[in-house]
Amino acid sequence: MFESFIRKLRNETYITLETTPSRSARFAPTVDKIESLGLQHLVDGFSTTDNPLAKLKYNALFAAQMLQNRFGLPVLATMSMRDRNRIALQSDLLGANEADVRAILALTGDSAHYSDQPHAKGVFEANSKLLLDIIATLNAGTDMAGQKLLSPVQEIYPFAVTDAYAKSAATLQKKMSKKVSHGAIGVISQPVYDLENARKLLEMMENANAEHSAASVLVLGYFPITKLRTARFLDENVPGIFVPQGWVEALEAAAARSPEEEYRVGFDLSKNLFEELKALHPKIHIMTANQFELAKAILS
Repeated sequence: MFESFIRKLRNETYITLETTPSRSARFAPTVDKIESLGLQHLVDGFSTTDNPLAKLKYNALFAAQMLQNRFGLPVLATMSMRDRNRIALQSDLLGANEADVRAILALTGDSAHYSDQPHAKGVFEANSKLLLDIIATLNAGTDMAGQKLLSPVQEIYPFAVTDAYAKSAATLQKKMSKKVSHGAIGVISQPVYDLENARKLLEMMENANAEHSAASVLVLGYFPITKLRTARFLDENVPGIFVPQGWVEALEAAAARSPEEEYRVGFDLSKNLFEELKALHPKIHIMTANQFELAKAILS
């Protein structure tokens, strides 16, 4: 399963869909919703998020296992540095490995300052590059203390993330290169809304691979926008994302007419962008905040 997944990443069209578990003891309703829409036939795999914004959710590793068992498709399970030290990270990876959850998206994680859990504290022993190093060490047959594993792991496939935009291109290039140097085989960008932006990111990935004699693959992040307030929020409040002024102006004009027109204009802009990105570089990670009907409309 994972071997064909990685082959698609490197050589073919590769489309993944993000899922966000809820604050619930059951992930099955999310899986059922995906199946009811037939989304498992439209993507190459899924991802599960790990308590985004430090808000309590169902565990990403268990969610990944459930999706894999239901659909027979690989899942990128996110692991955040915020909630674990190196002991817990290694332990979770060993347990997930036997459950065949072996594609891991390494994140530093959002600050516990945003948490909905009073007095929660972040661990943050290091940033996501430590998790990438841990994966490389386990793949080599030892733990981080140099002790040989009694039973070796099945290969773990490490992924990382990068901003899609920065005022300093050199800073963004440096951050991307660091992820590549620590062994990420795929680097997923924040959502991209401009083809020229996508081309610059692809050039940066080429530079990073050349610098480190690597073969990491850039995966373009994609988040469809159907509301003016979403466009404004992403552009003004989320670091690493740039929404073109033309999008904002088009949504402003449409919103002044009606909510239905606002949605139509946003959907058309987003759908056209998806097709353009696919033509440029068919490695795309779709994020819709669990708006799975919207995901199906984009993919259909």
